[in-house]
Amino acid sequence: MKKHQVTIIDIARQLGISKSTVSRALSCHPNVHEQTRIKVLKLAEEFEYQRNMFSVNLTRKATHTIGIIVPEFNRSFFPQVIKSAQEAAKDAGYNLIIAQSDENYQTEVTNAKLMLQYQVDGVLISLTKETNNFDHLKQFERRGVPIVFFNRVCDQIIAPKVIVDDYEGAFAAVEHLIETGKKKIAHLTGPETLKVCNNRKRGYFDALKKYDIPIDEELVLHYDLNLAQVRIYLNHFLAMDPRPDALFCVNDPTAVEVIKLLKAKGIKIPEEIAVVGFSNDLVSTFIEPQLTTVEQPIDQLGRTAVALLVDQINRDIANWKAHTVVLKTNLIIRASS
Repeated sequence: MKKHQVTIIDIARQLGISKSTVSRALSCHPNVHEQTRIKVLKLAEEFEYQRNMFSVNLTRKATHTIGIIVPEFNRSFFPQVIKSAQEAAKDAGYNLIIAQSDENYQTEVTNAKLMLQYQVDGVLISLTKETNNFDHLKQFERRGVPIVFFNRVCDQIIAPKVIVDDYEGAFAAVEHLIETGKKKIAHLTGPETLKVCNNRKRGYFDALKKYDIPIDEELVLHYDLNLAQVRIYLNHFLAMDPRPDALFCVNDPTAVEVIKLLKAKGIKIPEEIAVVGFSNDLVSTFIEPQLTTVEQPIDQLGRTAVALLVDQINRDIANWKAHTVVLKTNLIIRASS
């Protein structure tokens, strides 16, 4: 059987079950036995059963519910996005189901399956730091369920995306440090699997190039965003001779942890080492000195993602759009630099 030519009838014949059973299994109807559902979904994936076929052969009943999957709740960024997304969803007549993946790929897979079981009309998702396989998300595409990525996105799936200009934000942050006289600027960044981290690193490099500051790969360290490990990487920088006079961090929680550790060592901020973060988390004004950071338009991010998703839900599948919305950042200069 050739791929891209499979219909519900083909799957039904292959498994020896009725067409209606296949339809219910594909839509995760609760009246279908779990083993039957697994067999149907496995065969549909094997034959690459396409989403436009679903639109012809499968009628999905609107639930007026959308899902949102975020990677973590450990910092204020994602809860703030959820808050704005929930308000926007309510205004559009939708309820919001919230799932948190705890930066774990398998949990993200489970959360995706949960959204399908609840038969949500569409899904917003920001990926975990571990996610490099996207088969679980392609299930939404195959079943005609629109998906919108935000913040941490996937380029392997054709879907709308909402991101901030991480590159320009990082460039502005490092340029600010250079303009204040800093010459040896270190960068503590996140996993290379995350596009946001790579874009911020590019901004860091290009700001140095603009001012003819030599690129030193020893000044760039990737870590897995586990704050307990920040001490290890900071000690690596402090052991350099001469040590860095500034540190640009991938996000605010990392920067705040750096400030706490530097203060414990009696290192003056920003005189000896300046610190800049990214995202303008609530914690950035609680630390002393207050943190210089790149502000992200969090409210706009959540509302834009919902608007794109609702637009997809209201479109015929053949007319879905997959453009990317890029939101501007704003450098907020405070006492840490």
